[in-house]
Amino acid sequence: LTVPRITPPSRCRAGRAMPKKDDGTKKPASETVPDQRWKLQVFYVCFYGFMTQIRPGESFITPYLLGADKNFTQAEVTNVIMPVLTCSYMAVLVPIFLLTDYLRYKPVLVLQSLSHISIWLLLVLGTSVLAMQLMEFFYGITMAARIAYSSYIFSLVAPSRYQRMASYSRSAVLLGVFTSSVLGQLCITLGSVSFLTLNYVSLGFVSFGLILTLFLERPQRSLFFNRPEGAGDGAAPAELDKMARGDGGGGIRGWREAALCRMLQEVGALTRQPQLRLWSLWWVFNSAGYYLMLYYVHILWNEIYPAMDNRQVYNGGVDAASTLLGAGASFAAGYVKIRWTL
Repeated sequence: LTVPRITPPSRCRAGRAMPKKDDGTKKPASETVPDQRWKLQVFYVCFYGFMTQIRPGESFITPYLLGADKNFTQAEVTNVIMPVLTCSYMAVLVPIFLLTDYLRYKPVLVLQSLSHISIWLLLVLGTSVLAMQLMEFFYGITMAARIAYSSYIFSLVAPSRYQRMASYSRSAVLLGVFTSSVLGQLCITLGSVSFLTLNYVSLGFVSFGLILTLFLERPQRSLFFNRPEGAGDGAAPAELDKMARGDGGGGIRGWREAALCRMLQEVGALTRQPQLRLWSLWWVFNSAGYYLMLYYVHILWNEIYPAMDNRQVYNGGVDAASTLLGAGASFAAGYVKIRWTL
């Protein structure tokens, strides 16, 4: 009599446990990765984010353009060169956002690294206003491609870890900017390194960043276009592969049209969500104000204090202080209980 009374509850418990294990919404593909493996992946992504920000010449681009190395006028820098950055950023932001998820992050990160290399090659070798405008165009691409790094880490971990992993990745980026700014300021103030030499150093670091990018693992799923399907807990095949296989008759053009329709449908679905509309408006005004301040304040500093000696330029110190505060805030945000509906 004891055995029949004990056996059914154990079977019932097993029956109740199985759906949770096989439910794709409860157990994303990232949770099937061995525990130590996803930790190593997250560590590498954070290390990658840190190293790709080591560009000690970045804080001194405006003084470099206005100085003896390039000898552009303040009017050319302010009214002709810099506006290309904001215009190109606005033009490529939405296409890169869609391609980032559709191509599963890594190709866009490679594009970002190649754009970084193009920026510093043009800074070092370019001599015309047109070359500097092209440099700012590539700068706009790198800014728009930051979404690839920001969202890449979500493909590696379960949703329950999103908040903390986001804080780690953002802190790694800001600590990289802090380190880069401090390094650049020390080279300028104490080492009397020229702006041109600093840009060569930056070119070396961004080239190393491209190498790091090539070793990133390309996820099998993403947030929108490559979601896991069914109740299985395995990784879903790439959306591109499914479209390419098709049912016949469509060819290359068929899946391209299907991909475009899918993208438009996703965008339309997102715009119907009130919280996302509000968040998007917040992001537009926040980023517009931030980038206007960030890239034009260097002109203002030069207007207030036109330093004749490069050692008296403290752009790196200011950038270091602001990003260190941002890194601390980003790290703390990962441990704060947030009511996302508010």
